[in-house]
Amino acid sequence: MQKTSSRLLALLSLLQTHRDWSGEDLAGRLDVTSRTVRRDIDRLRDLGYPITTVKGPAGGYRLEAGTRMPPLLFDDGQAVALAVALRTAATGTAVAEDAARALATLRQVMPPHLRHRIDLLRVTAVRPPEADDTPEVDPQVLMELSRVLHARQELRLDHTPGPSTSAGAPRRVQPHHLVTWRHRWYLVAWDLDREDWRTFRVDRIRLRTPAGPRFTPRELPGGDVSTFITGRFRGNDGTTTDWPCRGEVVLHLPAADVAPFARDGIVEELGPHHCRLTLGSWSWTGLATTLGHFDIDIEVVGPPQLATAFADLAARYARAAGPGTGPPP
Repeated sequence: MQKTSSRLLALLSLLQTHRDWSGEDLAGRLDVTSRTVRRDIDRLRDLGYPITTVKGPAGGYRLEAGTRMPPLLFDDGQAVALAVALRTAATGTAVAEDAARALATLRQVMPPHLRHRIDLLRVTAVRPPEADDTPEVDPQVLMELSRVLHARQELRLDHTPGPSTSAGAPRRVQPHHLVTWRHRWYLVAWDLDREDWRTFRVDRIRLRTPAGPRFTPRELPGGDVSTFITGRFRGNDGTTTDWPCRGEVVLHLPAADVAPFARDGIVEELGPHHCRLTLGSWSWTGLATTLGHFDIDIEVVGPPQLATAFADLAARYARAAGPGTGPPP
């Protein structure tokens, strides 16, 4: 039989993995009697773990949320995963400072063999260039938004559309989701005054108190928040992730040269020096501009709107070049 201390740790580990355990199942896992399980449960309770008894034919136990933080138990895999997550969060996020302090605390209580593994794991979260101008979000605002989301309460807020604009009239919204998209936080909500879905940048939100009455959440277009957000930022109504404009061209380049830069497009090989690319964008002009980045001869397969966009761009660029300019002889 295991020593009492080892058995308590094993019991605590089991209680943390499932919501409910019957006494019989715990006894079988630990290879002890049900009476021993009951004594060990009492010992854990004395240590501050809020373990409640589950009523029912077989009875059982449940580890509940408590009023204070008791000692936690992580296996090696969980500790490494937590350290990686904290190290990543400590780079340029809204909780960077707290994440760094939590990682230091976790490392301090690790056994030597595990601390050595963590120290060998040097993870550097590199922020892409476009994230350098991303303003930090107040963690208290995130917490308050999370609270009203959970409580399903209406919210009053001021939202500044841009850095040089004023907030305008207060907005009354029914918050639906708090999401991140390309290094920014957004609140997805139903705007009660405009009677439509809106996305608000959290760093431009100023909350007004108190919160409003409770409400029954509406069904989000597209069925889930991922589809809705992707669709909205691609220029449609959020019911689909498709681009509003989608065209097909033949590029005078090998497929292997095009694929790394095709984003979510489809590249088909037509020969050693040609490929077909199907790509989407928020507008026909935007799509034509994107295709022009390949700096190679392009044959438009369709639709006609894409060919028109190329013609419009050609005329616009010719005017920008000025009179008397043209390709070299």
